[in-house]
Amino acid sequence: MRPIHAVIFDLDDTLYAEKTYTFSGYRAVAQAHADILGDADKAFRRMCELFDSPNRARVFNVMLEEVGHHDAENTIMKMVETFRNHPPTIELYPEAAAVLKALRPDYKLGIISDGFLVAQQNKVASLQVDSKVDEVVLTDALGREFWKPHHRAFELIADKLQVSHEACTYIADNLAKDFVAPNALGWTSIHIDRPDGIHRANPAPSGGHPAHEITSLAKLPELLLNLA
Repeated sequence: MRPIHAVIFDLDDTLYAEKTYTFSGYRAVAQAHADILGDADKAFRRMCELFDSPNRARVFNVMLEEVGHHDAENTIMKMVETFRNHPPTIELYPEAAAVLKALRPDYKLGIISDGFLVAQQNKVASLQVDSKVDEVVLTDALGREFWKPHHRAFELIADKLQVSHEACTYIADNLAKDFVAPNALGWTSIHIDRPDGIHRANPAPSGGHPAHEITSLAKLPELLLNLA
């Protein structure tokens, strides 16, 4: 076994529930565009219903269709902008806050997260997670082409933390993209399989299967000790 000196986390559905961010965004959209959507509370509830339907990827389209709004393309762009720019109401999973605090004396901690930059920056600010880790790398700041599964963010954070790739581990939820780069670089990969994870059903591509799996971050300290 090899010693692990740096523990790097994904953000969405790893440290907090991504669904809560989505619903926070829906409420912001419902309030900002009530002149079109009607009663904000009713519109918010309808969007939440659509999230749990086959129309998850078309929530705003369906909302506008249902109210008979005809300038859909322009309005959807404005709704998406509201969604991405809103200050979210989100919280860390309780075990995430506890684990970050418990690990920090013994490990260097970091975050690598995909997503549109302003949205990810707002999440980091709302969660105040930048004060709980040593480095945060938001891949969109590097350029859209450097989103996962690109290696660049992993190379960058290892350099910032001044640790070798072999001494790093990455904990994340999305099998479709999260582990291709860390596996290729020699990191230890850990999948967190949350029952409410938005991307839980995604299959892993070739080279993207994690080495370990946990169902709660509360299990992480013990796993790290076993890997030492």
